[in-house]
Amino acid sequence: MKKRTILLISIISCIITAFAQKKAIVYGSNPQAGHYAPINGIKLYYEIYGSGEPLIMLHGNSGPIEAFKYQIPFFEKHYKVIAIDSRLQGKSGGAVDTLSYNMMAADFAGLLDYLHIESAYVLGWSDGGIDGLILAINYPGKVKRLAVSGANIVPDSTAISAADIEDMRKTVQNPNTPAKDRTLNRMMLYQPQIPYDDLKKIHCPVLVMAGDHDMIKPEHTLKIFQSLPSASLCIFPNSHHGVCQQHPALFNETVETFFSK
Repeated sequence: MKKRTILLISIISCIITAFAQKKAIVYGSNPQAGHYAPINGIKLYYEIYGSGEPLIMLHGNSGPIEAFKYQIPFFEKHYKVIAIDSRLQGKSGGAVDTLSYNMMAADFAGLLDYLHIESAYVLGWSDGGIDGLILAINYPGKVKRLAVSGANIVPDSTAISAADIEDMRKTVQNPNTPAKDRTLNRMMLYQPQIPYDDLKKIHCPVLVMAGDHDMIKPEHTLKIFQSLPSASLCIFPNSHHGVCQQHPALFNETVETFFSK
């Protein structure tokens, strides 16, 4: 009886320990999964989870790897997930005096080369979606399939509300705004500047997504979809810009269905 009790306690202890270890994962700050790569003059931070075909995840403005906390546990069951902190964000380096989406796309292409990955699936949210589109335009061989959510290709009122643009302008002009935040907001205020015709250069399949209450205007999302040679469109109901966090199960299944076609 005593041996059985000790065995039972040991089993319970192992279960509790394993559960605690799983709960303890902080995406974006996980030393077991984190790495740095010397890319384009900076140290680019990334974390790897799972195995299989490579899938890179590109977060939104100011949002580090942790922004995909609901996506990584799902997709690591199917792919080798490579979640990246974009230049000047999270744990990645970068100069506060200059930043562009083209620079970030070049960083991601450089990381794929560094990891000896010829091509990958790409999931990008918001700024990450912009990066994904530029990656597919400038480095077409590196993108197998691309899924973007809440992306815009121009920074004006045809894509974003005047109120959101004004908020960015106030942040940039505020003398108390930290230098990094000023740079990140300035980038959104004046970038990207992607001609619609450039989208025709993307020949990989693209899933264009947004919430029906997204900060990106629905007509702009629709025009991006219509400008792509091989695209699917998904507008999530009762959803805002952060649909991947708001409705993660639906979002994840939608993206996985697209990737696994």
